[in-house]
Order: sequence, then C-alpha cells, then structure tokens
Amino acid sequence: MNTVLLQIGGGGNSQFIMLGAMVVIFYMFFIRPQQKKQKNQKNFIKELNKGDKVVTMGGIHGKVTEVTDATLTIDVDRGTKITIEKSSVSLEASRRLTEDIKK
Repeated sequence: MNTVLLQIGGGGNSQFIMLGAMVVIFYMFFIRPQQKKQKNQKNFIKELNKGDKVVTMGGIHGKVTEVTDATLTIDVDRGTKITIEKSSVSLEASRRLTEDIKK
C-alpha cells in the first residue's frame, strides 16, 4: 500500500517539468519566430523610400512615388497612381521582386 502511495505522489514534479518544457518549446517554435517576422516587417515599412519597388499583399506591383506617415502613393502604370496603407506592403513579395530584378 505504501509503495502505491509513493508512486502516485512522486509524479507531480515530472508533470511540471514536462509542462515547462512544452511552454519553452512552444515559445521557441511559434512565438519567437512570429515576433521576429513582425519586427522585420515593421523595419521594412519604416525604411521605404521614394523610388523603391514594392508589392502589396493584394499582389499590386508598383514604384513608390510619395511616402507619408501612414500611407504610400505608388505608381502602378505610367502615371496611374494609387494611395495605400503602409501596412499593406508585403515584405516577402517585395524582396522577391527586388531579387528578380537583380538577376
């Protein structure tokens, strides 16, 4: 009887250790990469300048003609300009566009 009670009571510490390990793994594989991606997107948006080529999340390609605090005006086709929110610019698609141009 005593051995059964000792076996039941001894499992508490290992459960907390496993729970802590799962929290650390969840942070390392899900939360941290997402925070890094958001930080890169924010820095990319801050560094946009006139003349940069960008792609929006909707797939619109254009060249930045004007930058304000929250918006960008982009030239999409020989004088056709649209104003968009800075947050709608896609970091990954814009980088792919600039890499394709360099090739």
